[in-house]
Amino acid sequence: MKNFDFNLLSVLEVLLEEQSVTAAAARLHLSQSAVSKQLARLRDTFDDQLFERTAYGLRPTPKAMQLAPELRQILKQVAKLTRPSEFEPALSQRKFRLNIVETAYSLTYPHFMPSLLQQAPSVKLDSQTWHAESMDRLLRCELDMGIACREWDTRSQLHMTNIPEELNYVELLRDHPVCLVSNKHPLLKERWNLATFLKYRHLQVTFGGLEHWLLDDVLNLESQKRDIAVNLTDFHSAMHLCENSELLLCCPAKYAAQMSHQFALTTLDIPLNLVPGAYVLFWHKHFDHDLSHRWLRELISNNTPET
Repeated sequence: MKNFDFNLLSVLEVLLEEQSVTAAAARLHLSQSAVSKQLARLRDTFDDQLFERTAYGLRPTPKAMQLAPELRQILKQVAKLTRPSEFEPALSQRKFRLNIVETAYSLTYPHFMPSLLQQAPSVKLDSQTWHAESMDRLLRCELDMGIACREWDTRSQLHMTNIPEELNYVELLRDHPVCLVSNKHPLLKERWNLATFLKYRHLQVTFGGLEHWLLDDVLNLESQKRDIAVNLTDFHSAMHLCENSELLLCCPAKYAAQMSHQFALTTLDIPLNLVPGAYVLFWHKHFDHDLSHRWLRELISNNTPET
């Protein structure tokens, strides 16, 4: 270990995340052969194969899995020592990794991306849809930041006070759910109340890793529930189905206002007393003093309109 090249640790970290020599080479801006050679050196150093080839990519060995958490801690400490005292967006080539709930894209990206492209033309954003493991990935610093939904209603399990203490956050905007129905729906001729809302079957969109919403938590407290006929993972497809059926679709109001005009849909208030929730930008406290990270999160938060 006397002549150990510490740059190899960064290669190992990326290989653990990507589990592919090709993907790791792309992230590291190296050739595949160069990454393969560095992997061979890592195997000699740790006297372990570290990865096994499978039909689906590289599978970490037990030794590699054991090294992973210690590796992240070491690289965090090195990053603190080497962190620049200034950040110049115009010169940066940083690639940020984000997980974002589906409905937040149209509420945020069109507003901050023009400034980002102008200020930092070489910065890249690797954005993927928020899913069930996204919070754990934030806690492991595998993501730079994420945008997810949280609630201010005390009846919700996703209340703002239940955010892990390892994370910092900023509230981007408030929103509340509405109910969408076909313009030809028979309930439009009925009295609109909770009984009517529960009388008809519902179309549910599972997004952000959540299988139920605040309104379901509130209904459960009153020993009531919606009759969910079908679950989808895409709001655009759900609105199309809602337009052509008698299913009711609950959807965040701001997203509905942007998208529902493309369909023959009527927007109704949900007949429940619900406290509006929020879209929240999360990041690990590890990144608090990272100047490039702070630049991006301030760009996002300062350019996201409340209405």
